[in-house]
Amino acid sequence: MLLLTVFIKEVLLGTCTGISFVDSTPLRVCRNQHILIHKTFEGLAERGKCSMEWFFGFKLHLIINDKGEILNFMVTPGNMDDREPLKQKKFLKNIKGKLCADKGYIGQALFENLFLNGIQLITKVKNNMKNSLMSVADKILLRKRALIETVNDELKNIAQIEHSRHRSFNNFIANSLSAIAAYCFFEKKPAIDLCFFKDRQLAMF
Repeated sequence: MLLLTVFIKEVLLGTCTGISFVDSTPLRVCRNQHILIHKTFEGLAERGKCSMEWFFGFKLHLIINDKGEILNFMVTPGNMDDREPLKQKKFLKNIKGKLCADKGYIGQALFENLFLNGIQLITKVKNNMKNSLMSVADKILLRKRALIETVNDELKNIAQIEHSRHRSFNNFIANSLSAIAAYCFFEKKPAIDLCFFKDRQLAMF
């Protein structure tokens, strides 16, 4: 499995284009009704909450570029804060430019730390926060954040990265890495077409 991980990260992952998207998705290992009797991932999986509901399992953290290529990934327990992986240099290796995320990644200290390392974290503001100036290009990029949701959907529904039939942690990791490797070989990945037009009056994205 270690060789497979190294192979994926060194050979199959994409190249940063200066525009990246980050998000996490739950990897459920059992139904919520079976949490108390689930033994396979006892002490490893944790109960967490996504945008939809509570779940028991792990989180898959992904960074992709505008071409839909995976730049890096990390698997953590389900109760880990989405911002924690962004504090690790290994997870952000070779990432630069703009990094679009949802409101769960808002944090002044995190923004400043990433900015010092050449990464501009772009998020929407919460309802109880003061509004901030943002370029039209950044606003449009945030609207394109659905791209990484599509990647998560393909990993789950096509590559079958999530199911509740694991009988060991090694089987879970092997299945997860295999699904990520399979996605990297997809001939057609979800992508967005970015074009910049400049004239004397207005810069259009």
